Amino acid sequence: MLQPSFLMFCLFVAITLVITFRVSHRVQNRGGFYAAGQNVSGIQNGFAFAGDYMSASTFLGIAGLYVTTGLDGFIYSVGSVVGWPLLLFLFAERLRTLGRYTLTDVLAQRFADRSVRLFSAIATMVVLTFYMISQLVGAGGLVELLLDVDFVWSVLVVGGLMVVYVTFGGMVATT
Repeated sequence: MLQPSFLMFCLFVAITLVITFRVSHRVQNRGGFYAAGQNVSGIQNGFAFAGDYMSASTFLGIAGLYVTTGLDGFIYSVGSVVGWPLLLFLFAERLRTLGRYTLTDVLAQRFADRSVRLFSAIATMVVLTFYMISQLVGAGGLVELLLDVDFVWSVLVVGGLMVVYVTFGGMVATT
């Protein structure tokens, strides 16, 4: 007999995959892929931010930071929550006006140099590697406990699902 946790996991994956494939038709161009075609409501964006701040890497990182540094780690975690809206307020409109989506796009436009894109690509991959490792370890550990499967397989399943969501739906599905 199947465990209820396995059935709930499969139901959750099925629902999110249906959402991903239903919204994937909205992705027509680069703007649709990277910026969801600017068609994300405030409520959808709020849920996306909440999901980001409740992610495995955030919980593991903030807990580890607090354990190792005490109150300084707690203040650091609050600083990111306060600093993010400030950065959005200062830069979002400028990026939208320029028709760009990332700081790299703006710098590459200003300097028209391949080395800017190369440096940005390397820096992004280094940062995302550490971010994704903590995300996959946290999610893999959760799926391992929830479904009683091997950790390696749980990491591969979660990682594969994330690749499917992003590849087919872009930011619309990710949000």
